[in-house]
Amino acid sequence: MKWGALLGISFFAVCIVLFQWPKIKPRQKKEKAALISLTLLGWLLSCLLVWFPEMPGPGQWIDTIYKPLGKLLEK
Repeated sequence: MKWGALLGISFFAVCIVLFQWPKIKPRQKKEKAALISLTLLGWLLSCLLVWFPEMPGPGQWIDTIYKPLGKLLEK
């Protein structure tokens, strides 16, 4: 089941890149790099959520990072 989800995620990531790549002009190297990096980041996060569904979300990460700072400011 997980392998099917990973194949589906990979299929859609490749489709996004193949659909958007021709629309970017050849001289726009930074835009192409941004497309690839953001697609890879999204693909990676999606795969991690398939394998580890109980992974903490961004809100919990921010709470973990800023909780000690909040305690210092309360004093």
